[in-house]
Amino acid sequence: MKADTNYPPKISYSIKEACMASSLGRTTIYSHIAAGRLLAHRIGGRTVIPAESLHAFIAGEA
Repeated sequence: MKADTNYPPKISYSIKEACMASSLGRTTIYSHIAAGRLLAHRIGGRTVIPAESLHAFIAGEA
């Protein structure tokens, strides 16, 4: 599958996008946020996870 180069790279993921990108479940994502292993921010009514945080977490660096 070819990446679409018309869009800038993602700088954050919604919870749903983080689940799809990492193959982790919603409860698991929220558990890691609560434990402080995964950084998340509330912006308006949304919770977003910075891309760097998700990538570091998956790589085992967090």
